[in-house]
Amino acid sequence: MNKKANQSTGGRSARVVYKRIVVKAGTGVLTLEGDRLDIAHLRQLVGQIASLHREGIQIILVSSGAIAAGKDILGEVEIDHDIPFRQVLAALGQSYLMDSYQRLFNEHGIRVAQVLLTRKDVSDRQGYLNVRNTLLQLIDLGAIPIVNENDVVAVEEIGEGFGDNDTLSALVSNIVDSEMLLMLTDTEGLYTKDPQDKDARLIQTVERVDESIEALASDYHKPWSRGGMATKLEAAKNACASGTTTVVCNGRLKDIIYRVVSGEQIGTRFLSTATKLESRKRWLLSCLSVNGEILIDDGAAIALSSKKKSLLPAGIQGIGGEFSRGDVVYIISLEGKQLACGIANYDSQDIVRIKGGPSKHIVKILGHQYGEAVVHRNNMVLL
Repeated sequence: MNKKANQSTGGRSARVVYKRIVVKAGTGVLTLEGDRLDIAHLRQLVGQIASLHREGIQIILVSSGAIAAGKDILGEVEIDHDIPFRQVLAALGQSYLMDSYQRLFNEHGIRVAQVLLTRKDVSDRQGYLNVRNTLLQLIDLGAIPIVNENDVVAVEEIGEGFGDNDTLSALVSNIVDSEMLLMLTDTEGLYTKDPQDKDARLIQTVERVDESIEALASDYHKPWSRGGMATKLEAAKNACASGTTTVVCNGRLKDIIYRVVSGEQIGTRFLSTATKLESRKRWLLSCLSVNGEILIDDGAAIALSSKKKSLLPAGIQGIGGEFSRGDVVYIISLEGKQLACGIANYDSQDIVRIKGGPSKHIVKILGHQYGEAVVHRNNMVLL
């Protein structure tokens, strides 16, 4: 380990061994008030990542900061906050951001690769698998993929989409089957109330992101950051449901990446709520390609959640939207809660015709059948 790496980590070795982690660095961590990149802090983060990389830990970095870098390039000009101008800033700043990473990682002899993604890139199974194969081959080659949303072409990402890369980081964790998602932000973690409140208390461990936890989220993020605590909770929920432990913490703390990976209790740790899922279910869990909804009764809800059964026509009350056989759909309770997502064996028009009846009547009603289940258990993921 070189001298620079020893300085950034104190010469320590990670006590907790992870094979693969995703590190997400938000705008508030990488920039000075969202106006320009903080190269000094980038150097510290890169030093920690490089040190872990030398210990054999595979790391994917999900990085914000392109728009802020674009502002830095333009200098003293009036900034227009509409979406087209933000796309211009992203176009200007992305190469500067990557050049900064390239130079910093070169100091440690590590290659980096730029990966720009949009929702469309991973919204179908083939695209999902293509991205997965690329990322896994890059880390197998010893490179560190640096992932960012493609703000230049994807308007929805700049608007509300990935939310300052929060959702994207959970999706990447899902794609590469990471053991940990480390979300570096400009707050200490999840609090019992707005952290500006003197009575606010940091929550160190969350066993499950349920409605009571989601109710704690508030928009106490900085104006230059597009992701608030609500998007981080949603990202943590999705990552944990696919078997990935998630930590949300202050990315400005000294040696923060190394300390978290070494097992130190910092920020808020969200415990994984499931075992690792096979590739198809991980893609379903991303729920980026959902095309409709299936409304089910209470009996079917119990059968799915408690008895791990497939969804049969008898328990279906109705549908939402139009979708085709093979599309991914949400499965919704009577109260409107999303219970699962899965691949539909029948299109929406056929489901309307067979809903509420026994599976043995499918052929009689439709003249054909693709199985007794409308959504088979093997093609379903509980949410």
